[in-house]
Amino acid sequence: MTSSTTAPAPAGTVAANAPLPYHRLVHVTGRHRWWRPLIGTVTLIGMWFLLFMVVDVVAYGVGDANGYPEDADGGIDFGPTPNTALDLTYLALAIPVVLLTVRWVGRRPAGTISSVRGRLRKRWLTQCVLLALPLVAAGICTMMLIPVDGDTAGTSANVWIGLDRYLPALVMLMVLVPLQAAAEEYAFRGWLLQAVGSFFRSPWIAILPQAVVFAAAHGWGTPEGFTDLVVFGILGGWLTVRTGGLEAAIALHAVNNLMSFALSAAFVGGLDSDATAADLPWQLAALDIAITVLFTTAVLWLARRRTHLL
Repeated sequence: MTSSTTAPAPAGTVAANAPLPYHRLVHVTGRHRWWRPLIGTVTLIGMWFLLFMVVDVVAYGVGDANGYPEDADGGIDFGPTPNTALDLTYLALAIPVVLLTVRWVGRRPAGTISSVRGRLRKRWLTQCVLLALPLVAAGICTMMLIPVDGDTAGTSANVWIGLDRYLPALVMLMVLVPLQAAAEEYAFRGWLLQAVGSFFRSPWIAILPQAVVFAAAHGWGTPEGFTDLVVFGILGGWLTVRTGGLEAAIALHAVNNLMSFALSAAFVGGLDSDATAADLPWQLAALDIAITVLFTTAVLWLARRRTHLL
C-alpha cells in the first residue's frame, strides 16, 4: 500500500506518488528535526487544554447566567443531551489543534496527518464506513442478547425516553460523534503514531505506544476493557499504516461510537453514564475485539483490490 522511502518532496508539497509510508511522513518536506515531535506534543496538549478551558469557562458562564445548577464536579448541569454535546465538543477540539501543530511545529502540510495523499480521502472513507456499518450493527444486536452479571446486556429495566427527546439527541450525536471519533484518531493514530515513527523505520514501533496511550486515556476499568482498547489501537494503527491514512480507523471508531451513543440515548439516564469501553466485561470486550478483527480483515482485503483509491 505504501512505497519505500525516497528523496523528500520539495518543501511545502506532498509528492503525488507517496514517497514515504504514513508513519514516516514527518520527513516529507525535508524540514524535519528530531525535536519537532517532542515540542509538537507539548504544544498540542497545551493548545487543546487552552481551548478546553475557554469553552468550559464560556459554558459555565452561560449556564450560570441562565440559572442551571452545578453538578457534583462543580460544572454546570445542562441536562443529559447538552452535557453530552459539551463533552463531545471538548474532544472534537483536538482536530484543529492537531492540524495547526502539524503545520506550525512540524513545518509540513497539515494534510499529511490525514493520509499519504495529503488529504482525507473521502471516497475511501465512505467505503470504510459502509464496511463498518453492518459489522457494528450486528455487534450491537448481539451485545443486547449476551447475559452479563445475571442480566442481558442492554435490556435491563430500560425506559424509552420518548421520540420528542430522542430525536434532538440523535441529531446532536450524528453531528458531534464523528468529530469526536475523528479527533481521537488524529491525536493517536495520527500525531502520536507519526511522532514515534519519525524516530523509527519499523511501523510496529510506531503503532504499539499509541495503542497503549489510547487505552490509558479512556481510564482504568476492567482488564478486558483495557485489552479491547489496546487491540483497537493496534489494529487501527496497522490499518492506518497499511492503507496510508486515517480513514479506516475513523470509520470504525465513528460508526461504533455513534451506534453505542444512539442506543444509550434511547433510554432514560442512558447519556448520564460515565462508563467507557475501558469498563467492558469480558463478554462484551471479546465481542468488540471480534468486530475489530473482522473489520480489519475486510478493509485489508478491499484495499488490496482497490489500490487506485488509495
